[in-house]
Amino acid sequence: MQSESDEKPLNAIVAAVQLPSVSDIEFEASLTELRELAKTLGYKVVQTFTQKRNAFDTTAYLGVGKREEIRIYVNGGTDADEVEGAEPPPPVGADLEPIEAIFVDHEISPSQARNLEKAVGCEVMDRTMVILEIFHRNARSRAAKAQVEIARLGYMAPRLREAAKLAGPQGRQRSGTGGRGAGESHTELDRRKIRDRIAELKQEIAAMEVERKTQNARRHGSQGLARVALVGYTNAGKSTLMRALTGSEVLVANKLFATLDTTVRALYPESIPRVLVSDTVGFIKNLPHGLVASFKSTLEEALDASLLLHVIDASDPGFERQLEVTDVVLAEIDADEVPRIRVFNKIDHVGDGPGDTAAQAECEAALLAKYPDCIVMSAKRPADVAMLHKKLVGFFQRDLVEAELFLPWTAQQLRGQIFANCEVLSERADGEGAFFSVRAEQAAVDKLREQISLAP
Repeated sequence: MQSESDEKPLNAIVAAVQLPSVSDIEFEASLTELRELAKTLGYKVVQTFTQKRNAFDTTAYLGVGKREEIRIYVNGGTDADEVEGAEPPPPVGADLEPIEAIFVDHEISPSQARNLEKAVGCEVMDRTMVILEIFHRNARSRAAKAQVEIARLGYMAPRLREAAKLAGPQGRQRSGTGGRGAGESHTELDRRKIRDRIAELKQEIAAMEVERKTQNARRHGSQGLARVALVGYTNAGKSTLMRALTGSEVLVANKLFATLDTTVRALYPESIPRVLVSDTVGFIKNLPHGLVASFKSTLEEALDASLLLHVIDASDPGFERQLEVTDVVLAEIDADEVPRIRVFNKIDHVGDGPGDTAAQAECEAALLAKYPDCIVMSAKRPADVAMLHKKLVGFFQRDLVEAELFLPWTAQQLRGQIFANCEVLSERADGEGAFFSVRAEQAAVDKLREQISLAP
């Protein structure tokens, strides 16, 4: 497979079966998404093959006729009649690169993949394998790498059984001498190794989670913490919004799953209370269940948050399906009860682009009518970002209390703590010390009063 450093993409084709239960709009949206996944892996999709069937072909996913069409295309056939609606394929001897892979828009069995590969003459990758490979390449932290490895091993384990059937009787049994068990097969050994490795990785993740919670407790003490988590479909603009809200340099890339590791930054300009914003891995249709489960600890930033910003691409005609996918994943990780604001981002991409204000105004009106409490904006417009910033600060200030703190002259070293944790409304002084009229969280006021009482 191509590495991220390669400049020239490899050519690939996409193939999919449309079942009767799938609408044309949903089918095309899924194909578009698979093409974007292929692009993220470093492939250029040069052709798409589809067919309508009542069920997948049990032998090789696609029907015999469609497999033959793809074989002709892959092998450089030039008869346009042989591939209905296809662009002319690369002729033999042309400067164009050959077709390196076929991406299938479903999860298929090893036998189906093997038979399809033999029929068309190039590597076959199903949708789940593509997503797992992207996650594998993009994981950076120890936790993300461990979670991805669990998901990849979970994907491999059930396939070993089918691989053993395809391998036949040779090498099926292994003697107990020098082995781990009498008469144990190679496949059973491999499956045992996978189970052991998954158990080991889960222990590592559990230890990392304990460490993370301990660090959080040490860092933030007993004070309540204002936390916002950005959630939503992959490539909805979460990282761009994160950068705009926090003034930080986080990775922004026009590709799926550019963000895998959670990034946490403070809202900027800073507010009282101080608000932390975290970016999370994006969701996607048919995300392998193993990834949802294994990434639960990464997504626990959403569980720890006081507020979720559900970021949605307003310019995507399939945004309602994406919205539904995000709702389902949040429910799976038990984060569906966390307060949420829907943020329809990329409004400037609606219509013909930034200049098409009429189309954007119409879209905004329709969204506000359907989702009255939503925010419609562009993360690239400073005024929109400022408006969202104000709303976030307002959300966390709704429970602030007003109080008066007396700080003796002998405890002036705590003055900075007061300004760091409170909004100071007024200040006056007498011979004994300074009086501060403040607005802050009750926990912050209580902690300051305790510190002042203990000061020498």
